[in-house]
This record gives sequence, C-alpha cells and structure tokens, in this order.
Amino acid sequence: MVNIQKSALNSKSGEINLLTPSSKLPLYGKRILVTAPRNYAARFSEQIIKKGGLPVIMPTIETCHLLNYIELDTALKKIDAFDWILFTSRNGITAFFDRMNDLQISTSVLQNCQLCALGKDSESLLSFCGQVDLIPTESSPAGIVTELAKIPQINQKQVLIPAPEVVGLPEPNVIPNLISELQKLGIQATRVPTYITQSLDKNIYSVELNLIRQGMIDVIAFSSTAEVESFLTMINSQNDYEHCVVACFGPYTTANAQKLGVNVSIVSKDYSSFEGFAEAIAEFFTLASR
Repeated sequence: MVNIQKSALNSKSGEINLLTPSSKLPLYGKRILVTAPRNYAARFSEQIIKKGGLPVIMPTIETCHLLNYIELDTALKKIDAFDWILFTSRNGITAFFDRMNDLQISTSVLQNCQLCALGKDSESLLSFCGQVDLIPTESSPAGIVTELAKIPQINQKQVLIPAPEVVGLPEPNVIPNLISELQKLGIQATRVPTYITQSLDKNIYSVELNLIRQGMIDVIAFSSTAEVESFLTMINSQNDYEHCVVACFGPYTTANAQKLGVNVSIVSKDYSSFEGFAEAIAEFFTLASR
C-alpha cells in the first residue's frame, strides 16, 4: 500500500500520476468539504485530489479589500518606524503589498524592517519583496512569539501586525492573543486592518448543506476558527453533520472548534502547508481501514 501511494505522485513535479488507479489512493471516494476561502480552497483541493479525494467546495468565509484604508495607509506612510512586520496569513501579505502598489510605495522602504511569515506563506512574501527574515519553526502566532523571545533587546522593538477586520462574526482569539503575548515580552505591537474577513450567505449553499444532512460528506475540513464560526451559523444543529468526521488544520483551530462545541477527530500535526492537512486526513482513513 505504501509503495503504491508514493508512486501516485511524480516525485519531481508533484503532479498526479494518471496511470495510478484512483482506487489505490488513500482518499478514494471520500468527499471532503472544504470551508476555506476561495484562494486557500483551490490549493487545499489540489492536495485532496492528489490523494484520490473528492473536494466539495463550500467557503464559509471570504476575504476581500477594505472599505476604509485610513489606518493601513497611515501605517504604510510611516513604515520605517517599525522594526518588525509580522504576517500571520497569506491574505495579509497579499493585501499589504497590493495596497503598497496602489499607493506606489516601493518595497525598498522595507529594507530597515525585518519580515516574518508562517510556513508556506514565506513563498508569497518572497515573491512580493524578495525578503523573509523569520520563518518560525512552529507555523503559528505562538511560534512567532517563541522565536522573537530569543532575540536580545526585543522589548525595545516596534512591531506591525497586518490583520483582518472581521465582519459579521465574533473575532477569533488568534490576533488578540498574539498581541497579548507580545506585550508580555515588552514589545510595542501595532495592529492594522489590512483586509476584511466576512461570513458568506448560507442560502447559496442549499445543495452542499443538503449533502451534509444526508450523510453524503465524509469529512468537514476547517482551516481556521472563522470558518468554524461561520459554518455553525449555516446549520440548524449538530445533528446536521453528525455523520461527518471533522478535521482541523492544527491544534489552535482545533482548540477553538472544541470551545464552540465541535467534536474534532482529525488534527493536522503539520500545519505549515495544506499538503500536511491532506496527509493527516488520508492517514486517518488509512488507519481506520486496517
């Protein structure tokens, strides 16, 4: 089984080997509900497909441009006042540099700042400015704090945190907890809204929600707390998804999902990439079939 699964992918390109029967792949026939925003959903779905799964796309949240750029523009115009810029998401990176481009601000103004990104997000950061100074070992805000705590005189530094403006949902504790932990280190942290995270209208998902209620979805995969919160507004009760296995992208989303009353069966140990998330789901079903 192991040899077959490894041969399913082209080792050089990561492309699907079309000569491998899909029935030999670990997620064959499994319908995985992807609740991530569109840009993340595309990348995650690719990993599910590579393992033989059938992604069902149902973004419960979306990210979009700010309606008011006053705070972000003010921060960008005095960017040299910050020693660090801490990016906690790929969306934050994209929105930050899109706005710099709109204002015709050269990325050269960042040369006196140190930039931090999580996991694969560092590739996006490199593509925008060719600079990444810190990629925490643990791909989480807690990992950022751990790494910064090792830096001498970090308490004298000013950090900027490009963050989402959450609309229509309770704000997850991710950014507030990060700021609190940074403040414990004596760091002056400035949060600036960079993009909007908002829930989507459940009425567009009558087909997908019916599939869930009918037991046709094998796994509901959450990659963030906001996705969980929005999903819970779309259902009538836990009975709607009682036949589904719930998977979460890492321990922090898991902890928040459990606080919201969701029973989580799969937790991705590697939460630096969607490949690791898909692997965790595949491993769950591989072990269950033994």
